Amino acid sequence: MTFVSSSGFALFAAVSMIALAPAAQAQDSFGRLPADAVLVTPRGEILDYIPEAGEVQMMRDGRGRTVLVDSWGNVVATVMGSGQRRQAERRQYGNRDFHSDQGYGFSEPGAVTGSIPDFRDVRPPGVERQELPDALPNLPDENDMAALPPEEAMPERQSLPAATQIGKKSSAEITALQVFLDREGFSPGVIDGKKGSNVSKAIEAWQQATGETLDPNNTEDILERLRFSGGLPIISYTITAADAAGPYVASIPEDYAHKAALPHLSFTATSEMLAEKFHMDEAYLRELNPGVDFSVPGTTIKVIEPGQMKKGKVARIVADKYRKQVFAYDDAGALIAAYPATIGSSDTPSPSGTVEVSRIAFDPGYTYNPKINFKQGENDKVLTLQPGPNGPVGTVWIALSKPTYGIHGTPEPSKIGKTQSHGCVRLTNWDATELAKMVSVGTTVEFLD
Repeated sequence: MTFVSSSGFALFAAVSMIALAPAAQAQDSFGRLPADAVLVTPRGEILDYIPEAGEVQMMRDGRGRTVLVDSWGNVVATVMGSGQRRQAERRQYGNRDFHSDQGYGFSEPGAVTGSIPDFRDVRPPGVERQELPDALPNLPDENDMAALPPEEAMPERQSLPAATQIGKKSSAEITALQVFLDREGFSPGVIDGKKGSNVSKAIEAWQQATGETLDPNNTEDILERLRFSGGLPIISYTITAADAAGPYVASIPEDYAHKAALPHLSFTATSEMLAEKFHMDEAYLRELNPGVDFSVPGTTIKVIEPGQMKKGKVARIVADKYRKQVFAYDDAGALIAAYPATIGSSDTPSPSGTVEVSRIAFDPGYTYNPKINFKQGENDKVLTLQPGPNGPVGTVWIALSKPTYGIHGTPEPSKIGKTQSHGCVRLTNWDATELAKMVSVGTTVEFLD
């Protein structure tokens, strides 16, 4: 295989590189987290993002530890110091070398880590919580519905080839890796130039599908692979008059009654629309284009080149609740695509066992009914919300044979795989669209607990 020269990559990196923000800086922006704080989920994973202050509340559990609790009373993460994390790892897993490529692979201080643990069957003990206050902040969420009783039949989880730990790589190098995976149909979620669990899970799924091993640290190999699938990951794009025209809305309110008053749940800005069009995190789009006014037609900007949409016929979908990932298989049983997902919560879990696709709707509206849906704010009446990418179910609704459940898009793509839902399977809008075009009524959907 012919490789691109290192000087070629140096030129690409010089044009495209955006440095990762140190973790301490991100934590400081939260307002009250200590500089060396490490956020550990109830499953023992290192949280690879910093929740915004409006999404969670800081509380103390029964052991006096600081925990972050979401609006449904679920513990999102326990706040630990870097030394406490190391001690907790050794108490739980013994004196293994956690800096090796096996198991958890924690990188250097200040870097975001996202390797997938090999110890998948290990579950840390539950967090003891004090009684929560009656009032928690209400957050906008998707069309994720009430819980259903579990089914008897449970598909068996397969073991995927473990991803190699990603070392200290530049933002441009991580972007190249994310774009390659996205073009292959093994989505890393939003492309943001950051390593994390969604990237590692995508690598594992790609390895399972291809039988190859992907070295995420071999940037020249990644760039060579990109050359055959659409070229460099970052390209120039000129904003058109149609891009700037919209339609757009000034803002999207949290309350569903206020949402119902809007004529369309459109994007709020050209930058938001462009970020979704190119599978990007909006903040990353702005980082690549500092000082740019995205509302001015004729402006040339740097964007991701995601390539062509994955095509094929999906005969079976597997929604893995533990991995927070959706797998798509063809009628021969071959894995052809995988997507990071938000699947249910402890209070309103997704169904278990096997269901089927019953209907597929693009650009759907949404009817909120508090008697069969979750309770949103103080709303106790049926509300009709208009379609749009910022609607509760995004741009796609794949209805399942279990009433009120579905696979759908989201108005908040950067949170996919990192937050909880009300029972449905939530993907980015572009991933949900790609999957919807490959499935048909009757496609089997299996849920793994």
